[in-house]
Amino acid sequence: MCGNNMSAPLPAIVPAARKATAAVIFLHGLGDTGHGWSEALAGIKSPHVKYICPHAPVMPVSLNMNMAMPSWFDIIGLSPDSQEDEAGIKQAAENVKSLIDQEVKNGIPSNRIILGGFSQGGALSLYTALTTQQKLAGVVALSCWLPLRASFPQGPISGVNKEIPVLQCHGDCDPLVPLMFGSLTVEKLKSMINPANVTFRTYSGMMHSSCIEEMMDVKQFIDKHLPPVD
Repeated sequence: MCGNNMSAPLPAIVPAARKATAAVIFLHGLGDTGHGWSEALAGIKSPHVKYICPHAPVMPVSLNMNMAMPSWFDIIGLSPDSQEDEAGIKQAAENVKSLIDQEVKNGIPSNRIILGGFSQGGALSLYTALTTQQKLAGVVALSCWLPLRASFPQGPISGVNKEIPVLQCHGDCDPLVPLMFGSLTVEKLKSMINPANVTFRTYSGMMHSSCIEEMMDVKQFIDKHLPPVD
C-alpha cells in the first residue's frame, strides 16, 4: 500500500461461515465506506465465500469543491470528456492489486476472487481487472464506467483476464452516472474481452443506488463463478 493509505481503517469483512475457499473484494462509491456494502453482501452471502469491503482513503475531491471525503481517486468531472486523475487511478489500482495479493497469501487463489464495486468503486474494479496480471474469477460493476478508456488498445486485450466474466448493472433513471455511460462501457468491454462473457442488466426506475433484484443478480453471478470446491 502507498504511504497515504496507512490511515484508511481496516476493511469491513463478512467472514465465510466455514473455511473460505473464495473471496469477493467490493469497492464502495464516492463519499461512502465499506460498511453499507458489507451489510448488503451479508444478505446474499455463500458459506464458503469471504467478502472484503475496504474503505477508501479520505482526500479532497475536485468535483465536490475540493471537500475531503472517502475517494479511491480524484474525480474532476462526470462528463465523458472530463479530465481524469490518471496517476490517482493507477495508484488506486495498485492498492487493489495489493489487497488481492493479500488474499492469495491467505490461501485463496486469485482465480477464486471476484472484484466488484459501485460507482467510483465499480470503475476502479473494471480498470484493475483489465490491467492486472492476476487472473480473476469475475467482475461485478454496478452503476459505473470504465476510467482511462482511451489508454486501452483498440480491440481485444492480451492480458490474463481477456476471457473474464463481467456482470455490469445500471439503473435506467441514474441522474449521477447516466445509463449512457453504462451502455458505452459495455460496448467498450465487448471489444476488449470475450463479448459472450459480458452481461449488462438494467433496472427500471432505479436511480444511483441498488435494489433487491440487482442484488439477486449479483448473488447468482457470484454463485456461478465461485462455486464451492469441497
